[in-house]
Amino acid sequence: MRIAILTNEYPPNVYGGAGVHVEYLTRELAALEERRHQVQVVSFGDQRIIADNLNVTGVEADAELPACEPRHEKVFSTLLQDLKMSGSVCAVDVVHCHTWYTHLAGCLVKYLQHVPLILTTHSLEPHRPWKAEQLGSAYHASSWIERTAYHNADGVVAVSQSMLRDVHELYGVPLERIRVIHNGIDLAQYRPTPGLETLQELGIDPDVPFVLFVGRITRQKGIIHLVNAIEFLHPGVQVVLCAGAPDTKEIAREMQAAVARARARSQHRIIWIEEMLPKEKVINLYTHAAIFVCPSVYEPFGIINLEAMACETPVVASAVGGIPEVVDHGETGLLVASETVSATDVEPKHPEQFSRDLARAVNYLLDDSELRAAMARNARARVERQFSWESIARQTLEFYEDVIADYRNRRAHPRAGGHA
Repeated sequence: MRIAILTNEYPPNVYGGAGVHVEYLTRELAALEERRHQVQVVSFGDQRIIADNLNVTGVEADAELPACEPRHEKVFSTLLQDLKMSGSVCAVDVVHCHTWYTHLAGCLVKYLQHVPLILTTHSLEPHRPWKAEQLGSAYHASSWIERTAYHNADGVVAVSQSMLRDVHELYGVPLERIRVIHNGIDLAQYRPTPGLETLQELGIDPDVPFVLFVGRITRQKGIIHLVNAIEFLHPGVQVVLCAGAPDTKEIAREMQAAVARARARSQHRIIWIEEMLPKEKVINLYTHAAIFVCPSVYEPFGIINLEAMACETPVVASAVGGIPEVVDHGETGLLVASETVSATDVEPKHPEQFSRDLARAVNYLLDDSELRAAMARNARARVERQFSWESIARQTLEFYEDVIADYRNRRAHPRAGGHA
């Protein structure tokens, strides 16, 4: 099979779960069945990789387009890169897009080459209204692009049951065209690593338990709610915030103010690491953390929780989106309700109560070292059982085969209904 993968992120330019997903999925697809499949990745950036049957090409926006408002420049740049993407993909059997950034390119490839279009739901724009802070009114353009792509998709990979429901309800995609295929984890890479060098380098006391957050500074990840919870944590714990790449200047200022407030109101040592750390150092942080906290207010899947669990770290996470399909409440961690007024709200209905509930769950585990140890063992076992990338790549390949067969049947017999 000749597979085209279109993505905004590909190493070394990875900043979120979608990029992690594409990196490992493409590697495993290329490795399946004695490398019989040709995998072509086209990504935003300057990547140039030719490795047996996995080829990676980066595309850049090499022209500046006029914009009435500075925040529109990102969308114009994206559309220009999409045009270049669509011309870089030739002679494929299927085109598979990740995030709205590549959806226009996927639609063009579908109709120019008469091949089926598959989308993976890493997130959905209507459930991320805070993106308007970054894009301004161009957020409505990104939403239109996404909606158009889902209306034209021949198949949709939902990373959780929650996302399956959202895609069907928001965009009317028929259920028979949606398949739930979870994200995965590299079990050889993400595993406990006992060395203390990373902790010493970052100024973390190895003799004092620490609570860990890893992620971008964005409203979606709910980091402000965790910072606001610090004053309610029991004494004798450090808090390590591996958090950078703020979405906007506004949320960067909010984060700085929240951390300053937490330091003033509590005696806890707060270590804030703003730079993006290499994987091996993050894995070492997961390994030594007493508890990993994921306070997201919107999370289609939550691959970050798999990373922590694979390193034998119990998780405290908000019970939103696909997280309950990853974190087994009471077995591998604890889930905390994050009730919102509606699916498009940025904040929980009761943000202070949410912060207190996060702290209560963390304190419960801090007080019971035997329970944490049992959850750590359970977490690794659960990941090994259900979330290997090889299994996910095989499920994805089977979905490709089904979608291609259905697409060709509809083209051969147009009266069968549906778009082609």
